[in-house]
Amino acid sequence: MTADTIDPGNGISEDAQSTPAGTGHGEASRLETIHTRLSADLVERLVGKVSIHGAVGGRTQSYSPLTGELIADYPASAPQDVRAAFETARRAQQTWATTPLSQRAKVARRLHDLLLERSEQLLDLVQIETGKARKHALDEVLSAAAATRHYAYASRGYIRPKRRRGVLPVLTKVTEARVPKGVVGIITPWNYPLALSVSDVIPALIAGNAVVHKPDTQTALTGLRLRELAVQAGLPEDLWQVVVGDGPVVGPAVIDNADYIAFTGSTATGRSVAQAAAARLVGCSLELGGKNAMLVLDDADIEKAVSGAVRGCFSSAGQLCISIERIYVHYTKYDDFLARFLTEVRAMRLGSGLDYTADMGSLTNTKQLENVTLHVEDAKAKGAKVLSGGRRRADIGPLFYEPTVLGDVKDIMRVHGDETFGPVVSVYSFKSESEVVAEANNTKYGLNASVWTRDNKRAREIAVKLHTGTVNVNEAYAAAWGSVAAPMGGMRQSGLGRRHGAEGILRFTEAQTTAQERLLPIAPWFGMSDQRWGALMLRSLKLLKTLRMK
Repeated sequence: MTADTIDPGNGISEDAQSTPAGTGHGEASRLETIHTRLSADLVERLVGKVSIHGAVGGRTQSYSPLTGELIADYPASAPQDVRAAFETARRAQQTWATTPLSQRAKVARRLHDLLLERSEQLLDLVQIETGKARKHALDEVLSAAAATRHYAYASRGYIRPKRRRGVLPVLTKVTEARVPKGVVGIITPWNYPLALSVSDVIPALIAGNAVVHKPDTQTALTGLRLRELAVQAGLPEDLWQVVVGDGPVVGPAVIDNADYIAFTGSTATGRSVAQAAAARLVGCSLELGGKNAMLVLDDADIEKAVSGAVRGCFSSAGQLCISIERIYVHYTKYDDFLARFLTEVRAMRLGSGLDYTADMGSLTNTKQLENVTLHVEDAKAKGAKVLSGGRRRADIGPLFYEPTVLGDVKDIMRVHGDETFGPVVSVYSFKSESEVVAEANNTKYGLNASVWTRDNKRAREIAVKLHTGTVNVNEAYAAAWGSVAAPMGGMRQSGLGRRHGAEGILRFTEAQTTAQERLLPIAPWFGMSDQRWGALMLRSLKLLKTLRMK
């Protein structure tokens, strides 16, 4: 997920804050709504939970992309504060690791209920901090609750001790245990502050770890409110520490103290995180960028494909790592698809209300607006056609940009191969399956793909040829992302490791094998010579193969 900016000095993620910008029509009413729904008492209470232990890190602010208005002013965590947060978390983890798994899971079950009970407030927070439409903020609440429920009930099957076959059947008793890493450093981006925090923090905690969490400053209130709900659900308060501040300052401090790193952000920053983790010989999981393709085959249901494309391209204004940025349509269906798609895109409603009236919301920060504008203007200058959109909408809000469809895109254009991370999609036609598979794979990324066809067998055959971590059939991204029992992540430069499913929690554990030898040693018995014992072992191995013992 490309949801950070890059500091040229060290490459560690820097918070991409919205800065005050020009106002649009109706700003006063929007500000009144924001101030009504986001009370000063709530902001003050949450800001007071930032981990500060006496160091002077200065101040850092966040602004609402809906209006440019100040949301919160935070004390910035200095590196000394981060170290102190790890020390506090490490003390708490020693007790938490000995807490029965059933009790740890019970906290997650209570949190699930609180997420649903407090959903309206969470929707407000997500909208105010990210600028996304309410229906896209709802995706976050649903995703967070589903992941929490899954790990609350499935974690025992994933991490409970398991019997394994020993070297000498019956005589050797072997148990594989899963022990927590210790204190996990989790760095989450601004684009999905609730869903991505839950999918990393909750399995890490259930596995017996403590967490030091660095949310992006832009969306820190959402992360702090999530932590507060977890404490209400019974989580020991010291176990989850939240640090806030500039990425180049706080990010390296988190990596330098963590026993494991879970990072979501850009590929460039992810590479720096991986290098820093490798230098310390600690593990990391990375979900990074994508340039995801949608393949509309000649037998696809065009009406459904168009509806799926609108969702896949413009959810959260395209600021989603698994969103669609390239659409390939079979040449026999291209004109029909494009006409219907453009009609739907042009009918989309942009808005900043904290309700369900808008089909798409705002971009989240100035950097994203600049990147989207750069990609579109570069494409236009090099011959691409703007089929719909292509304009900033300052009349609606400071960071709004129209949903944009481009045609005649060539590989010399930035938008062709670079991740845009905004409401921009390029549309192409193709003639053969081999051609479109090659085009879909013609990228350094490998996160998500979407295939539309009425033939399930055909879809499966194409899916295995696509170099992506997830493939959705007759859906853009939600089917794979929402299936929280299955792993989600990227190939190639889209990342390392997986969230969700077994891998999503096992990454936060170390495998420990305990082997107990009983009655006889793994050595010559009863005065037997080494030669006779060796011959016996060789015959035993042949017998075990004959019996097909694993």
